[in-house]
Amino acid sequence: MTRIERLSRSTVDRLDPAVRPAIRPGETGTGILHLGLGAFHRAHQAVCTEDAIARGGGDWAIAAVAPRSRAVLEPLLEQDLLYSVLTLDGERVRPRVLGVHARAMHAASDPAAVEACLADPGIRVVTLTVTEKAYRPGSEVLGLLVRGLRARAAAGAPVALVSCDNLPGNGRRLRALVTAELGESVADFVSFPSTMVDRIVPASTEATFAVAEASLGLVDRAAVAAEPFSQWVIEDDFPGGRPAWDLAGAILTGDVAPWERLKLRVLNGVHSALAYLGALAGAPTIDRALALPGMRAAMEGLIRDDIAPTLCPPEGLSMQRYGRSVLERFSNPALRHRTLQVATDGTQKLPQRLLGTIADRRAAGAVPRHATLVLAAWMRFVRGYADDGSPLPLDDPLADRLRAAPSLLELDAVFPPGFADDAELRDQLDSWGRSLERHGVLGTLEALR
Repeated sequence: MTRIERLSRSTVDRLDPAVRPAIRPGETGTGILHLGLGAFHRAHQAVCTEDAIARGGGDWAIAAVAPRSRAVLEPLLEQDLLYSVLTLDGERVRPRVLGVHARAMHAASDPAAVEACLADPGIRVVTLTVTEKAYRPGSEVLGLLVRGLRARAAAGAPVALVSCDNLPGNGRRLRALVTAELGESVADFVSFPSTMVDRIVPASTEATFAVAEASLGLVDRAAVAAEPFSQWVIEDDFPGGRPAWDLAGAILTGDVAPWERLKLRVLNGVHSALAYLGALAGAPTIDRALALPGMRAAMEGLIRDDIAPTLCPPEGLSMQRYGRSVLERFSNPALRHRTLQVATDGTQKLPQRLLGTIADRRAAGAVPRHATLVLAAWMRFVRGYADDGSPLPLDDPLADRLRAAPSLLELDAVFPPGFADDAELRDQLDSWGRSLERHGVLGTLEALR
């Protein structure tokens, strides 16, 4: 049996030219440090950055950091930092190999190397995809940033710290954390642009690696899959310069907030809704959840009746078309985005994705029926079993508090002050809770129609 070779710099030239990296690996200087080596970064910012270098030039190759796990780092190192992005469009697979990473580090075993890179004046942009949990005082990622910037302060070399995580005002939030440690004077040489990122990138599995091997004719143990759609909206505030991301399709703007709010409440909010309702109903993936009887109509109602009235979308964007496009993206069966994966860290995600919508509708005097159904589904999910009685895992940083809480609405780490005192809201939640308990998700959706 012939052994298939591994993707590497020695084998990449065997690929079709259309599949090879858009830049020659190793021939571009490093100007970006990225914290977080997960699938999203590799299928989103890395793709846009490689295209920006190919079209606009500049020394903007990426030094990437794996904060703790070596699961992605090791195969990348074995492949000379090359990997493929598989764009999945129905049954069609379009592979491309990326070569934009010039270096990869492991923060847990060599934090000094990361801090030295942060202090290097040649690094002019630092990007982050480290999930919501890292944006807390005392986190390991924040510690790395603070130590690196403290060393950098002597030279005062300008740098932009760019959060690419799904948090409202992510740049402002990062600025508050950093200045709390280093003082306001850090803003003399550091900027904190806010961003909005959007691409569905499911976790890689053995099936992903098998598709990559079939597409490339080479083994790729670092392959990632993604949907065709990709969007990056960036506040244009880069004191040390930036790649020509605009030439690669990114939107550079002075105000990210309308884009950010739209994406968090519509795309991410509906994503979480499908995850909790789908997991309770036994749907393993997001597309299967959306295909459940009555689910699409419920999600359309959530967008139309509850979310849209709380938004002022960017100029020229139609809420109706945007909502339709979100549901079409979620219906892509090739992504196989697991409901349980999307359902993780609910206490960190729901305040941005759902609770703001509920609060704004209550302020307007309305009781948002669809949004409260989603919240009731999360509360059922937390109890740890699906409609058929099968167990559901609870992967959440507040898992112990959730299990011990006599009333979830009383958790001040999740719900804003006064949320639990709203009698109308509680009545609606109780009604949905009883329906989910008695009739399950399918019966509740049937009654909703």
